[in-house]
Amino acid sequence: MTTSYGAANTALLKDPTIQFPTFRGLRSSNSLALTRPLHSVSVPSSNLSLIRAVATPAKPDTASQTKRSKVEIFKEQSNFIRYPLNEEILTDAPNINEAATQLIKFHGSYQQYNRDDRGQRNYSFMLRTKNPCGKVSNNLYLTMDDLADQFGIGTLRLTTRQTFQLHGVLKKDLKTVMSTIIKNMGSTLGACGDLNRNVLAPAAPLKRKDYLFAQQTADNIAALLTPQSGFYYDVWVDGERVISAESPEVVKARNDNSLGTNFPDSPEPIYGTQFLPRKFKIAVTVPTDNSVDILTNDIGVVVVSDDEGEPQGFNIYVGGGMGRTHRLETTFPRLGEPLGYVPKEDILYAVKAIVVTQRENGRRDDRKYSRMKYLISSWGIEKFRSVVEQYYGKKFEPFRELPEWEFRSYLGWHEQGDGSLFCGLHVDNGRIGGKMKKTLREIIEKHDLSVRLTPNQNIILCDIRKAWKRPITTALAQAGLLQPRFVDPLNITAMACPAFPLCPLAITEAERGIPDIIKRVRAVFEKVGLRYYESVVIRVTGCPNGCARPYMAELGLVGDGPNSYQVWLGGKPNQTSLARSFMDKVKVQDLEKVLEPLFYHWKRRRQPKESFGEFTIRMGFEKLKELVDKWEGPVLASSRYNLKLFADKETYEAVHELAKLQNKNAHQLAMEVIRNFVASQQNGKGE
Repeated sequence: MTTSYGAANTALLKDPTIQFPTFRGLRSSNSLALTRPLHSVSVPSSNLSLIRAVATPAKPDTASQTKRSKVEIFKEQSNFIRYPLNEEILTDAPNINEAATQLIKFHGSYQQYNRDDRGQRNYSFMLRTKNPCGKVSNNLYLTMDDLADQFGIGTLRLTTRQTFQLHGVLKKDLKTVMSTIIKNMGSTLGACGDLNRNVLAPAAPLKRKDYLFAQQTADNIAALLTPQSGFYYDVWVDGERVISAESPEVVKARNDNSLGTNFPDSPEPIYGTQFLPRKFKIAVTVPTDNSVDILTNDIGVVVVSDDEGEPQGFNIYVGGGMGRTHRLETTFPRLGEPLGYVPKEDILYAVKAIVVTQRENGRRDDRKYSRMKYLISSWGIEKFRSVVEQYYGKKFEPFRELPEWEFRSYLGWHEQGDGSLFCGLHVDNGRIGGKMKKTLREIIEKHDLSVRLTPNQNIILCDIRKAWKRPITTALAQAGLLQPRFVDPLNITAMACPAFPLCPLAITEAERGIPDIIKRVRAVFEKVGLRYYESVVIRVTGCPNGCARPYMAELGLVGDGPNSYQVWLGGKPNQTSLARSFMDKVKVQDLEKVLEPLFYHWKRRRQPKESFGEFTIRMGFEKLKELVDKWEGPVLASSRYNLKLFADKETYEAVHELAKLQNKNAHQLAMEVIRNFVASQQNGKGE
């Protein structure tokens, strides 16, 4: 159903001299020694820089001196994220101005340019969808596939937050692409910007009570924190707002202002004019399932069930976050910590109370410190809990005991629990293109499948009849989408952000660089005697913002200069501990000088079942650096397998020349060819 929405606002904003309401601080009605509600008062534009905007009540005599970031002023002057974006997208220029560049993030887009090009900047836009739980309907998948070819760069990018990214959209095509997504029941609203981002949940379509409850809860939280003022629809579909049914409990929780959480009579009852200080990330899961990197989120919600498997309530973690700034020790990655337990009927009120606490108290002067993790680090968890409880209206119950976390990829074939199957497919760095893209479309379209996107940049095909398993397996294998046992174990858990050429924040390569890095790590494994099935979690980012969550990896490579990485060590395979910075400014061509001694000594000194990350922490970084500094090469015992791969010198030399082109030796290339041949033969027989 659609309805005309916001035509008056759109017309009003045609006047560039419009005067905006004065921002009277963030405190909402009746809230903890609150100021009066926000009122609309016109002020001369020359005085805008003096308007007070604070995250906590300011004394009257210091109010005018409160510092705010430029983005806070852009938000205040935007008439709820409309102006000047609505005018900028209509100009003939290929780009938009600074204010519009910040505002379009709230609409789910970033302005970019190709950094490989020299000379004049070639601007384009990246669009990111919002898909709670990673759910994508059949129609929306086919729509995104079409848009990638018609208006993008011919590929779809799966993200670490269960969404699509569409790169290369020109400004003149933005409205067409956005409106097409909206009209096919998709959305990019809030996929970026200073508000709640996509809500994660386990992507597996298991028909289990706890999984279904976690996914429904993620949907409800996403709905609760979706902007309400209609700016998205005003800009992209001329106010024709697409309305989807909301559960009564969501509407009730959003509108409840009994504890002063809301801005009365505001089109944004929870966010107000200023929205949140910074991005906000939430994940929901069930005990043991850490497919969502639960501890890296601002809020982590865990379903707690009784002995019969009936969901009873939720454990809540708070304060996780990855982003940091190089060589600025006051910025840091942080793990979420336990806040408490709430009964299931209270979860929306508890989440809202946490969001409002961050809205009211998070820093708005310096965006490097605006995430909620810095508020909690400054206050401590006890004070934070106390303030949240005032907005929640209750005391949090003690955190319930949880079993050990496990990383689950859901790759391969599985029973859904309703007679159908699902198939998880590994996609290197989430990039769907070429033959893979064509084959996926054919399968999804032919069998009318829905899909789920995973937090590990992979895709799950859902609701597959058992009779379709063999032909689908064969078609996927022919397109390079192999069953997990035929994928290098290093690739299964590896992730990288897009970085160059389009990300404006990238310092060095990530997505384009990680395939070679993985091959080189595999070569080091073979050189020091590690088995093929052994693995480490490797994550690579082109800058310190941490989009691929490198600070949770056993081996994290974080771009810190051209062709240079900061090396992080010490994460765990189940994503429950932070890595630590081990070395700075390691040139990409010198990685083996660091990795060889580390993997060699892990192979020889590890304790039973000790992961690489656990080994590095137990050994200590001082000792590891000593081993790296003194490294002169491995002392290798003779192989237990005397496999002669080359029967004649001519064959060896021919393979050797081919291998050099791929930065390998002849034995490595021969083994890779043999593995791929065996895999293709076994896949062709079906599973």
